[in-house]
Amino acid sequence: MSKNFVITIARGFGSGGKQAATQIGEKLGIPVYEKQILEMASDYSGLSEEMFLKVDEKLRGSVVVNALAKFSFPKNVSPTSRRFESDINLFCIQAEIIKQLAKNVSCVIIGKCADYILKDFDNVGSFYIEAPRRECLDSIMQKVGVTEKEAAKMIETTDKYRSDYYRFYTGGNYWTNPVNYDLTLNSARVGREKCADVIIGYMKQKFGKDFENAFAGKL
Repeated sequence: MSKNFVITIARGFGSGGKQAATQIGEKLGIPVYEKQILEMASDYSGLSEEMFLKVDEKLRGSVVVNALAKFSFPKNVSPTSRRFESDINLFCIQAEIIKQLAKNVSCVIIGKCADYILKDFDNVGSFYIEAPRRECLDSIMQKVGVTEKEAAKMIETTDKYRSDYYRFYTGGNYWTNPVNYDLTLNSARVGREKCADVIIGYMKQKFGKDFENAFAGKL
């Protein structure tokens, strides 16, 4: 059985990081997790096999489901809280889900402090994608249909939340610190359409034949 590999993507708002993550998933034929992890963690029924099947049919009867069934989750999770993303109990559930995914399946994980949670795993590559403010503004204005002022506010609010969230749950580490990651990319210089290829190429260099064998026919 080939080894599984996980790619974590942290990104500035409007930098194209989610696009790169999606492309990696498509190129390697593996699932991409972002909001799904929060959905699984925020609803206790999300720990059932049924919710996993909604998220990814490949997890049917998998060791991920079995492992989570044995995990002792805290009982006072409140998914209706306005800032439930910052609930410590919820984060613990989310972290366990991320660890079980990393132990058992190949996937891409966007955000969620995944690079920190998986920092001691030997099958993980972590990447940070950013772009100059002008590039991010233009991207958001085009995709969301907002004014430049509105786009700037969205960037400021979203990136501050991501930074505060990361610092809180990692014990003071800074989200944008390059030493947190294997590689940081400026999507404006690399080219948004090429970020996925750069990351896959790095994974090939880092893990060699094991990575190539895991994705034979995809690379």
